[in-house]
Amino acid sequence: MIKLIVGSKGSGKTKTVIDMINNAAKTSNGNVVVIEKSMALTYNIDHSARLIDLSEYDIKGADAMYGFMAGILAGNYDITDLFLDGVLKCGLTLDELGSLLDKVNSVAGDSVHVVVTVSANEADLPESVKKYL
Repeated sequence: MIKLIVGSKGSGKTKTVIDMINNAAKTSNGNVVVIEKSMALTYNIDHSARLIDLSEYDIKGADAMYGFMAGILAGNYDITDLFLDGVLKCGLTLDELGSLLDKVNSVAGDSVHVVVTVSANEADLPESVKKYL
């Protein structure tokens, strides 16, 4: 199951996702994983959530991002929540994002809650992305 948090820069997406991460860390019976392009959330999220810095892995484009996320999910069957903050920072276009979300949704299934933040206006999203709102 995928949930998108959409809005322009400065609209409060990160604050919302921090609250969701901390809530998941307190209530999850499994592992909570957070992926971002920096370590900006280090001191804002619960220490039990695993924070992964994408800048260390040179991830660029939808295929690389999908492989990275699928590998994380395949490597740990106990993941209950996966958060991706700032997906467009990895060189994805909005059209590529729809394809990525479809692939991640098929791998995550109903057992992993995936939350993705997108810095864009809802009106600018293609239909392939809007279906995850």
